[in-house]
Amino acid sequence: MKRWFKTIGLVGWLAIAIEGTAFGENPADYFRYQGFSGGMMLHSGWLSGGSMTLRTPAGVALPAQSVQGMPYGIGGAIRFHFGDQFRVGTEGYVSHLNYGGIGSRMDISWGGLLVDWRWEIGRFSPYVGLTFGGGGVRNLTVVDARRDDMVLEEGISYRTYSFMAVDPFVGVEFEMTRRMRLVLKADCLLDVSNPQPDFPVGPRIYFGFIFCHLNE
Repeated sequence: MKRWFKTIGLVGWLAIAIEGTAFGENPADYFRYQGFSGGMMLHSGWLSGGSMTLRTPAGVALPAQSVQGMPYGIGGAIRFHFGDQFRVGTEGYVSHLNYGGIGSRMDISWGGLLVDWRWEIGRFSPYVGLTFGGGGVRNLTVVDARRDDMVLEEGISYRTYSFMAVDPFVGVEFEMTRRMRLVLKADCLLDVSNPQPDFPVGPRIYFGFIFCHLNE
């Protein structure tokens, strides 16, 4: 896995160097530090996973529940700017998904190293990138409607596991002022190391703001 990351980094560096040389520019200019930016975002979207089929200790199958719905959550990112287009940084989020209609809930948290490439079109800055990192899942599946009492319930499953995350994303920033921008982003979080039948996949849509401290 370490060799894979090194290969990606080397290919990216070579691509930037070749592009800069083709236009008669010094490749080192692409990596000149230009400042940093960071902020917070809320998100929602639509996720869909497999069906959770639970069994009693005696092996009796219980009614299945589809892990799908609209998530909600919050998180943030910080990026260090190099040259006019290249950025590297880190981000982290937590996302909640209620499903099944009787109290089942999944919580997914993840974060990692991000790299992206942006362009400037007037006051808009579209960008595309990828995050490498890890995360964790907590999934509480409720089979029977909970009662408001002090008695322990049966028909409840609690699962927790970790995974290696790869998260491709696209977005756009709108410059409100020199120091503040609005941001709209979409991504698709993938579990690439520990496939599980209840891990939901789908687009998340993020909206928030970032503060910039960039060189003039």
